[in-house]
Amino acid sequence: MMKDICHFFYLKRDPFPYEIDTKDLYHLPSLKPMQQRIAFAIAMRSFSLVTGDVGAGKSTSLRYVVEHLAKGEHEVLMFTAGNYTMVEFLRQILLCFGIVSNSYKIPLMMRQIQEQLLELHSRHVVPVLVIDEAHMMRDQIFAQLHLLTQWKLDSSPLVPTILCGQDTLLDKLMNPQARPLASRIMGRSHLEAIRKDVMTEYIAHHMALAGAKTSIFSDAAITAIHQGSGGLLRRANSLCKGALLAASMEKAQVVASEHVRSALTELI
Repeated sequence: MMKDICHFFYLKRDPFPYEIDTKDLYHLPSLKPMQQRIAFAIAMRSFSLVTGDVGAGKSTSLRYVVEHLAKGEHEVLMFTAGNYTMVEFLRQILLCFGIVSNSYKIPLMMRQIQEQLLELHSRHVVPVLVIDEAHMMRDQIFAQLHLLTQWKLDSSPLVPTILCGQDTLLDKLMNPQARPLASRIMGRSHLEAIRKDVMTEYIAHHMALAGAKTSIFSDAAITAIHQGSGGLLRRANSLCKGALLAASMEKAQVVASEHVRSALTELI
């Protein structure tokens, strides 16, 4: 179906794909400050935090930041969190090093992880642990995660860590057992819903990437997309696709607000 829509509007590709190369990413106003905060926290070998509503662009922005760390100087250890036990969580970190562990001994696995981190340091490579969907982690992990980052009684931090998740991540960090971890956070970025003018630029950017030669979305349609999405990018992408479909079904070369309203009825 997307192929037919692209053909109707003379587009070379899907303008709002689920995955996008970071070189094609629209630079949100929050992206550069986020990149600077994370860079500072990494330099300090500390924790940084990225929060935002569902669909605000956290994971995509984070992917841009980690892909633009200096090559050869950093080793990114990235995975998506879940409702893991501490044992399962440590196994995920070991998998980032290519180590499959069947152990149930937490001290042993923590020692294995620290040995891998020390090996990277011996090669003058900075490991960076990136945990997406961190709000899903259990309280036990928040209470012990900082222990992985320390060496020699906390005098030599081993791995800067980026925690990314929904706003409930802040609630988890406010729990008393998470205070040692929260006290190590040196950079916090919050991605908010985008303004109408940013939404206009965002849509224009993606349509240009797809090869659009004219303005396919009317101003009224963009306003309806901004209102219907609440300024959240994932929902805006879905509305844009749905509106393009509705317009193409009516053989309309310009997307109008009624096409957006039609697409809105299909979303939850």
